[in-house]
Amino acid sequence: MQVFGSSGVRGVANEELTPRFALEIARAAGSVFDTDRVALARDTRLTGEMLADSVASGLASVGCTTDRLGIAPTPALQAYCEREGVPGVMITASHNPPAYNGIKLIGASGVELTRDRLDAVEARLDADPDRVEWDETGASRRIDSANRRYHEELLSAVDRDAIADADLTVALDPGHGAGAMTSPDFFRALGCSVLTVNAQPDGRFPGRDPEPVAEHLDDLARLTRTSDADLGIAHDGDADRAMFVDETGTFVEGDAALAALAASQIDAGDVAVSAVNASQRLVDVADAAGASLRLTPIGSTYLITAIRDLEREGQRVPIAGEGNGGILFPDYRIARDGAYTAARFCELLVDQPASELVADYDDYHNVRYNVTYESEAERAAMLDAIGRQAEAADADLDTTDGYRLDYGDAWVLARPSGTEPLVRVYAEARDEARARDLAESMVEAIEAA
Repeated sequence: MQVFGSSGVRGVANEELTPRFALEIARAAGSVFDTDRVALARDTRLTGEMLADSVASGLASVGCTTDRLGIAPTPALQAYCEREGVPGVMITASHNPPAYNGIKLIGASGVELTRDRLDAVEARLDADPDRVEWDETGASRRIDSANRRYHEELLSAVDRDAIADADLTVALDPGHGAGAMTSPDFFRALGCSVLTVNAQPDGRFPGRDPEPVAEHLDDLARLTRTSDADLGIAHDGDADRAMFVDETGTFVEGDAALAALAASQIDAGDVAVSAVNASQRLVDVADAAGASLRLTPIGSTYLITAIRDLEREGQRVPIAGEGNGGILFPDYRIARDGAYTAARFCELLVDQPASELVADYDDYHNVRYNVTYESEAERAAMLDAIGRQAEAADADLDTTDGYRLDYGDAWVLARPSGTEPLVRVYAEARDEARARDLAESMVEAIEAA
């Protein structure tokens, strides 16, 4: 039974992700952690406290005392785990709608568990972990310092003086999520003038949906534009991602922000890591630097596994991430951190405005199609058709996650969705007609099947 997806367990709270299921996951995780102490945090969702109580009970039943951090960004929990040397459990559904919640497991290094460790938790879940005796059960204790300590570590990890000297004004939209607890004070401490919208922690997410995509950020764009701010910053529900709006109020594509940050980080011989739907922007940046690009299946778990494998091989990985705002700087921590990412982006604004910074990465066009199927037989026929199309193409083929055809100036990717009865087709090129032709050719082959 595969319980954990690429970013933990997610589902509609109290329907798919019930208190009982959360307790069972916690018991299995506590058994695999093989420790007597586990950290626990949650984002602002209304069901977070309910599920945190269940997780604490499950951990207690296998002998783990729980350090309860309360509402905190996922990177704040990860910083606590690394500092204290204890594993952690995060209750969050990240960018999903308010009705959802989820569970993410963190190792004692502060890094999400790799696929093999998640498999071990799933195996223990099937085996029904043993409970300890009554006098060996764990307890709970409240920890009030986690967000403050995280704030302090962030300040010491970025170029605080350079950002302060730039005299930046930032408009900040934590989206009513956990980032509301930390990001406003962090950017003020960096010397920025900070304006906020949707900065009240609220699990109903009344101001906008938790996912920081362009259609949800009209308020942030308006605030940035009308206040003459230098940058708009938006988080998802647990603040491990950051998306941006430039000084004109224009949404910055996540792939463009990743490319700009990567260009400032990578040198010849380095390796950048991204998912198989990585933008041509990042491909071009890596090529220009004389670096290489390692592609993984979609999801942070796979990025983390690849980073660790490369580092064990002696490779330098200065940056990794996806175009959804989830970026990792492994020299800092092998973890996505929205506040840290935004601060690193602010460092790049010392010499030029955001619109100029990303201008070199704007001239790309993306198209995306979904093709539905109604049976496993239809799905299999579609995948066979994709395989035949890929084999016949005059392009470099990557089968890491579906079929990605790289033509040098453009690429097309076809892969089955992991959550819906869909085959997704993506394409990108500098010429919009080129991207559309590649995608539509693949869609025609799929539909013909």
